[in-house]
Amino acid sequence: MPTRHRLFDPSRLRLKPLGQRAHDLDFAPAGCAAQAIPTCVASVRPALATVATRLAAAKASGSARVLMMGAHVLRSGLQPYLVDMLRSGFISQVAVNGACVIHDFELALIGATTESVARYIKDGQFGLWTETGRINDIVAEGNAEGLGLGEAVGRAIATGDYPHKKLSLLAAAWELGVPVTVHVGIGQDITHQHPNFDGAAYGAASHRDFLIFAAGLERLEGGVVMNFGSAVMAPEVYLKALAMVRNVAAQEGREIRRFTSLVCDLHDLPEDTGAEAPKGSAAYYFRPWKTMLVRTVADGGESFYCRARHDQSIPELWTALAKDSGAE
Repeated sequence: MPTRHRLFDPSRLRLKPLGQRAHDLDFAPAGCAAQAIPTCVASVRPALATVATRLAAAKASGSARVLMMGAHVLRSGLQPYLVDMLRSGFISQVAVNGACVIHDFELALIGATTESVARYIKDGQFGLWTETGRINDIVAEGNAEGLGLGEAVGRAIATGDYPHKKLSLLAAAWELGVPVTVHVGIGQDITHQHPNFDGAAYGAASHRDFLIFAAGLERLEGGVVMNFGSAVMAPEVYLKALAMVRNVAAQEGREIRRFTSLVCDLHDLPEDTGAEAPKGSAAYYFRPWKTMLVRTVADGGESFYCRARHDQSIPELWTALAKDSGAE
């Protein structure tokens, strides 16, 4: 029985080309040279130095090295650091939200991304850009082949005609065989506004990515899980996947308890994040704290919090890893 309620008809929408959009982040004038070789920083926070050592140990033992992040990491232009960590084997899987895919795709296609919400929401043009809607076709085609969402978009960029594909984290991961899983909430991303959006394809592809992510967590014992700037997606997806793999491990007489978690964000947390904030306080509802820094490491793991901007924390982590691996 169909819904009793009226549906909005997206075929009524008017889309415009990306060439008519003003971009807040634009590498195109300088070409890919804007994404130069990563640069070491003068000093590294102790927490990041420790996590770098744990990542090196996890790489040596074959344990999971998980990077979870929000879209502002890509909007900060940090792809060279992330790609180098992928190539060096310090990251074994990446988990992102749908916005990360959009920024990655637009950067690869036109060398620019990020629109002003304040500018374009006034006349309803926000998010309605023709070329960005191509992501929907890629997801639908990839899902029909049984691919995950991140895998489908990474492959399309790596093998397609994208002038700035060197800026793409998804393409680099696809070339290296590193899974990038995309965890979407329908209605949260601008691609969902477009007439060619296929909710069934997105749901199936993102569910497939969730299972890929969970499979990677089966190797988390002795590993590292990191969250850069994701307040909801990362802690929630990680929590459910960890419950799944611990359930199976218990049946097999194994444990997934001794691992390291790292959260990098701008919230002003106390020096001791090993205990939850008082229930009812605003800080109690900051899920990365109670989920990633307290509850899931309470019986054998260790957690670290780094309060810093992404353009500080990621270069510092990369610098520590470069020193640990003996790189110049």
